[in-house]
Amino acid sequence: MANERTLEVPIRGMDCAECVAHVQHAIAGLAGVKSVDVFLASEKAVIQLGPQGADLPTIRKAVEGAGYSVPETAQDDIPGQPRPTDFTRSILTLFGIVFAVVLFIVVVGEWLGLFETITSRVPWPVGLIMVLIGGYPIFRNVIRAALKRQVIAHTLMSLGALAALLVGQWATAVVVVFFMRVGDYAEQFTTERSRRAIKNLAAMAPQTARIERAGEERTVPIGEVQVGEIVVVRPGEKIPVDGEVVSGQATIDQAAITGESMPVEVGTGSKVFAATMARLGSVRVRTTHIGKDTTFGRVIRLVEEAEAHRADVQRIADKFSAYYLPVVGSIALLTLLLRRDPLAAAAVTVVACSCSFALATPIAMLASIGAAAKAGLLIKGGKYLETLAKADVLLLDKTGTLTLGKPQITDVIALNGLLQAEVLALAATAERYSEHPLAEAVRVAAKERDVALGQPRQFEAVPGMGVRAEIDGHRVSVGNARFVPEATKLPLTTELEAQGKTLLFATRDGQIIGVLAASDTLRAEVPQAMNAVRQLGVRQIELLTGDNERSAAALAQQIGVNYRANLLPEDKIRIVKEYQAQGHIVVMVGDGVNDAPALAQANVGIAMGAAGTDVAIEAAHIALMREDWTLVPEVFRIARRTMRVVKMNIGFTAVYNLLGLTLAAFGILPPILAAAAQSLPDLGILGNSARLLRRK
Repeated sequence: MANERTLEVPIRGMDCAECVAHVQHAIAGLAGVKSVDVFLASEKAVIQLGPQGADLPTIRKAVEGAGYSVPETAQDDIPGQPRPTDFTRSILTLFGIVFAVVLFIVVVGEWLGLFETITSRVPWPVGLIMVLIGGYPIFRNVIRAALKRQVIAHTLMSLGALAALLVGQWATAVVVVFFMRVGDYAEQFTTERSRRAIKNLAAMAPQTARIERAGEERTVPIGEVQVGEIVVVRPGEKIPVDGEVVSGQATIDQAAITGESMPVEVGTGSKVFAATMARLGSVRVRTTHIGKDTTFGRVIRLVEEAEAHRADVQRIADKFSAYYLPVVGSIALLTLLLRRDPLAAAAVTVVACSCSFALATPIAMLASIGAAAKAGLLIKGGKYLETLAKADVLLLDKTGTLTLGKPQITDVIALNGLLQAEVLALAATAERYSEHPLAEAVRVAAKERDVALGQPRQFEAVPGMGVRAEIDGHRVSVGNARFVPEATKLPLTTELEAQGKTLLFATRDGQIIGVLAASDTLRAEVPQAMNAVRQLGVRQIELLTGDNERSAAALAQQIGVNYRANLLPEDKIRIVKEYQAQGHIVVMVGDGVNDAPALAQANVGIAMGAAGTDVAIEAAHIALMREDWTLVPEVFRIARRTMRVVKMNIGFTAVYNLLGLTLAAFGILPPILAAAAQSLPDLGILGNSARLLRRK
C-alpha cells in the first residue's frame, strides 16, 4: 500500500542470536509494525510500518527497554568510518593476557583457599557492594527480561551469583560477575570479528564525488549527486557512482565488485561501477545509479541481510537454546535437592553457556559470507550455504554461462533469390531491439559488412525461440528450428550443426530466405571446473540448452556432461522440478537472462557474471560477480568448509557444556572455576570460525 513505509534503524549492543530475538520481540509488539527483521551482522533493524506505524522515538524506547540502544544520529554508520566498538589486535592481545592472568589467580587462589580467607576477613556488605557495582549492567538486563517473563543467558549465572551471596561466598559472586563481563566482551569480539569483513567491504565506498556543474568541477558529498550528472574520475580515485563512460580511457581495478585483481580497460560506452578504482587514465562518467542503488550498494545490502536466510541447522540451534536454559535450571534444582549442596547448584547455573550454542552457526556463516563477498561471490544467506553443501545435481545453462556469450556469425546462406547482404539486413533489422547474445552477433555481423539497418515495427520477442517484426510491409521472423519448423527440411543444416554451430533461420512472409550460422567459444576454464565439481561429490551434471541436438551434443562432449537440447525456459523449470521431486538437491548455474525463473526454482541458483545485472542478482541465491568458472567449485568448497566448521562448533559446545554441567553437579567444579570455564567456548568458536575468513 502507498502509506506503508520501510524504516532502517541502527541497533547497538547485540552480541548473539538471543539479543536479536529480544530486539525483534520488542519492536514487533509496537502498534503499526507489520514486520521486522533484525540483523546481527549489520547491527540494524529493517521495519515495515503500516499507515499508523510507530515513530523513531517510540521504537528507540522499545529497544532501550529490551536492554539495547538506538544511536541518536547515524554518523557512526557512515561506510568507511571505523566504529568505536572495533577491536584491534592489541586489544585482543591485552584481553588474552588479562584473562589468562586472572584465570591463573582464580585457579591458584581456589587451590590454596585464599578466597575463603578473604571472605572471612572482609565484611559481607562490602562484597555485596562490589558485586552490585560490577554486575549492574548484567543484573539490569536480567531484571528487565524477568519483568517481561523472559529468560536470558545471564539469568542462570545471576542466580548463581545470588546463591553464592546467600551462602556467604561473596568472593565467589565477585568472580562470577567478573567472568560474566569477560564473557560479554568475548561475545562482542566474536561477533565483531565476523562483522569486520562486511565493514571492510562497506569501507570501500567513496564518500565524495567530483561533478561538472555550471561549466566547472566541484566536489560534493555522494548523497548530492543526481542521476544523469557527469562525474569526473582521475587517476588513483575511486569511481563514486554506477554509470557509462562518455569520454576518456582508464584502467579500472574492479576488485571491490568482482574480486578480480586484474584491471580492465574502459573507454567511451563502457559501464563502470561504484567503489572501483581508476589506476591509470581519467574518465567522465554519466551517472545511472547512486548510493544504495549501485551494484556495490546492492551487494552491501544483500550481504548485510544475508542472515535473514538462516540455515536449518541454525534454526535448530536457536530452538535448542530456548530449551537449554530451563533444562539447566532443572539440573541445578535436582543438584540442590539430591546433594544438599547450594554451591554445586550455583556452579551448575554458572557453567551453563547458552550463548555459545546461539553463536555456533551464525558466526561461521557471517565469516564465510563476508569473506566470499570480498572475493566476488555474493551469497545471500547461510540457508544456501547449507543447501549447497548437500547438493548432488548441477544443471548448466549454455550461452553466456559455459560459453563467452559473444557468438559470432560465421556463415550467411541466402535462399530464394536473395543476396547475403539482403538476408543479413532483414535479420539484423528484425533483431534490432532484442537483448539475446545471438541477436547482438547478427547486428555486429551487419555492422562489420556495412549493411544498413531499417526500422522494425510491431517487434515481438518469443523467449527461447526468436523474434518477429514488420519490415517495409513484410512479416520477418528470425529464430531457431522450433520457431521455423519448415527449416528442418533444409539439407544444408546437417553439416553446420555437426560443427557445433547454432543456426538461425530467417523468413519473409512465411518463406525461408536464409540461414545464419553462429559459433560461440567455450570458456577455457570450464573443463577443469567440471572435474573439480565432480571431485567434490556432485555426480549428476547436465547441460540444458535451447540449441539443437547436434550443437548441444558437441558442447556436452567437450566437457563430459549429459545434455538436453531444444529447451524453452519453462522446460528448464520443469527439469529442475523433476529432479527435486526425486529427492535431489539441485544447483542451477546460468547468466540470469532467460533462465532467471529456473535459477529461482533451483534449491540454489548461481548467476554467472552478475555485476551490474539487476535480474541476475535478484533472481539467484548466489551471484558470481565476474565471469570465471573457477568460482563455481570454489563456492562449493566454501559451503562444505563452512558446514564442517559449524558442526565442529556445535559438537565442541555440546561436549564442553555437558562436561561442565556434570563436573559442577557432582561438586568437582566449584562456582569460581565454573565462572571462568563458561567464557571459554566463545573463544573456541571464534578461533575455529576465524579460519573461514582466510581463503585457501
